[in-house]
Amino acid sequence: MAFELSAEHEQFRRTVRDFAEKEIAPHAAQWDRDHHFPVDVVHKMGELGLFGLTAPEEYGGAGLSGEDGGFTSLCLALEELGRVDQSMAITLEAAVGLGINPILTYGSAEQKETWLPDLVAGRTLAGFGLTEPGAGSDAAATRTRAVLDNGEWVVNGSKQFITNSGSSITSLVSITARTGEVDGRAEISAILVPAGTPGFTAEKAYDKLGWHASDTHPLAFEDARVPEANLLGTRGRGYAQFLNTLDDGRVAIAAVAVGCIQACVEMSVQYAKERTTFGGPIGRKQGVAFQIADLEVMLSASRLLVYKAAALKDAGAPMAEFKHAASVAKLYATESAVTATRIATQVFGGYGFMEEYPVVRFYRDAKILEIGEGTSEIQRMLIARGLGLPVE
Repeated sequence: MAFELSAEHEQFRRTVRDFAEKEIAPHAAQWDRDHHFPVDVVHKMGELGLFGLTAPEEYGGAGLSGEDGGFTSLCLALEELGRVDQSMAITLEAAVGLGINPILTYGSAEQKETWLPDLVAGRTLAGFGLTEPGAGSDAAATRTRAVLDNGEWVVNGSKQFITNSGSSITSLVSITARTGEVDGRAEISAILVPAGTPGFTAEKAYDKLGWHASDTHPLAFEDARVPEANLLGTRGRGYAQFLNTLDDGRVAIAAVAVGCIQACVEMSVQYAKERTTFGGPIGRKQGVAFQIADLEVMLSASRLLVYKAAALKDAGAPMAEFKHAASVAKLYATESAVTATRIATQVFGGYGFMEEYPVVRFYRDAKILEIGEGTSEIQRMLIARGLGLPVE
């Protein structure tokens, strides 16, 4: 299998890069300082078709099949957005991979017709409520409950760190909840909860280390009632459905990380050429030049791992093979992004500690890449299990 991009992919990359440099890059620093979520830019991303890359035409999507490289196109878009602003990249990643994908994959015909057209057009956003205060990596430990009462699910519980969940254009969140017990084990199902449902509250946005322009909230459910028909997929399969959703998300997060590394390479090369000490540019010093060379290696390796995983997804490869490639790409690319921002900050020296330089924003934004969509430790566990090791 070849992982080279097609001419259409390269043209698409140029289109997204042009958009990102014109519509996002000039404002990213100010959004970051103001903790501002730019709804108008989200709508423009929708007009460009970025939210519909993996959706069928009947819901307003691009209708790209695996043969067309639809998932690879999404990864390219995330890479290019991540190159200028990680917050807008994660907004797209979460909107498609975590917001649209569960409904597209597991939703009923009515659910798809109700929610997908606006989500695919970027007019609205959807959240993905899996993580809880006591159920992060151990997602099966969810305590949120949903009980059927007169044809309605009554939901009680809480979720945390949920992206795109409390913006002015958020239309719904899909959540996991305990819906009973089967053979002494918790039955976990997925349920759609529309924004504005009485008893459902998106609480105050988090004050985060990074991703300041991304919308992230804790969620509370107090006797929130939704129709029984809001069950997403098969009852009792919610946990498995959400874990399958995360496989795509891991590759997407890795693509965001590639954009981060690309930015670090570009910023470091430019600064190393312009900044002079001891009578010449710092880029002539091996201590600087060799570290930047290492950045280029990390970038190339991370990009190839992402493209391989995306190509496997588009080709409909066996699930075990894709899952393994997704974890490898996620682990290597995200840890490389954190390392890349540290190196880039060091290249900038004292200026790398000043908020007026974008390298600071990338430094703050990078750390969460190793945590979201499954921590590095979880990826190592999955990779080891894929090798046949009985790791716990």
